[in-house]
Amino acid sequence: MIRVVSIQFNPAGKMYDFNAGDLDLKPGDRVVVETERGISLGSVVTGPEEKDETSFSHPLAPVQRLLGPEDEKTLAHHNRREKEAYDFCLRRIKERNMDMKLVRVEHLFDGSKAIFYFTADGRVDFRELVKDLAHTFHTRIEMRQIGVRDEAKMVGGLGICGRELCCASFLRDFQPVSVKMAKEQNLALNPSKISGQCGRLLCCLDYEYETYCDLRKNFPKCGKRVRTVQYSGTVEKMNLLTGELILRQEDGKQISVKVKELLDENSPLAAQPEPAKEQEQVQHQQAPRRPREQQPQQRRQRPAPSAAAATAPAPEAVAHIATKAPVAEKAEAATQQPKADDKQKRKKRNRRHGHRKPSDQKTERPPQE
Repeated sequence: MIRVVSIQFNPAGKMYDFNAGDLDLKPGDRVVVETERGISLGSVVTGPEEKDETSFSHPLAPVQRLLGPEDEKTLAHHNRREKEAYDFCLRRIKERNMDMKLVRVEHLFDGSKAIFYFTADGRVDFRELVKDLAHTFHTRIEMRQIGVRDEAKMVGGLGICGRELCCASFLRDFQPVSVKMAKEQNLALNPSKISGQCGRLLCCLDYEYETYCDLRKNFPKCGKRVRTVQYSGTVEKMNLLTGELILRQEDGKQISVKVKELLDENSPLAAQPEPAKEQEQVQHQQAPRRPREQQPQQRRQRPAPSAAAATAPAPEAVAHIATKAPVAEKAEAATQQPKADDKQKRKKRNRRHGHRKPSDQKTERPPQE
């Protein structure tokens, strides 16, 4: 197990893990560490935590020491050299008419290298510039091209919200931002309103994008026709945070309704009861019902049947038995009647239209004289 601390070299910069060893470190302490570029000065972000050494792909570099009084003098000397190098390089760029913008100059803590950060639209030939810088400062020179977002992170400033830039205060990594995020949040697509100091889209557009997407699932799209119990119209505007919609009716009027009041497409319109029906319903409710309790108790309590009455057949059963015979006769007559009807139908089919049925008797013709 080793004691691991996270260290950053620039405000809101990337964090790197180092082996704290036996040093008693706290968040905010300034320490001297050795990196791939050389000895650098960083600040502790998180306190020491014990972790397994096998969880890291490579051995961690140790923290050398805390920043002391002698290191403070060295740091002040480097700051003066950085200002001189910045002014000298800026003059050379103007003299050579180079299409580049100098952003910052950084000296490593041991003074072995000076890094010049700049921005440019394309590739820049700075070989002659590097020769001038190396001849003047007698150190290794590195020219590093960065983007406009990294420039805003280094320089800092205030945003349109009045607060310090997110990238210069707490935002360590840049997330991709698109115009779709501004559309989902119903923001005006004005470049001056949705762009930051770097000229790119605001990083804060990504903060609430997922929330607006979740809220929009419950809202209909603009231009869709919807209806409520009382109104119907086309969706003109919407407010995702308050849950309100502005409907435009056929006569041009605009009405504000809540999303909860919208009816489904398959649900029928709720019909308003007429006043006459309402009165009938009220009278029907006020009319006293006839409870079964008001019936006389004598009708409820019927005497139990005696044994003789139980054995004797009921008069209804006797009448039913008596009527069996005529019912059977009617059934037989009904079965015979269809047979006679079939014979008549067959006779009618054999007859042809316009011919009479030949008679059985033969008529003799009178003799011809």
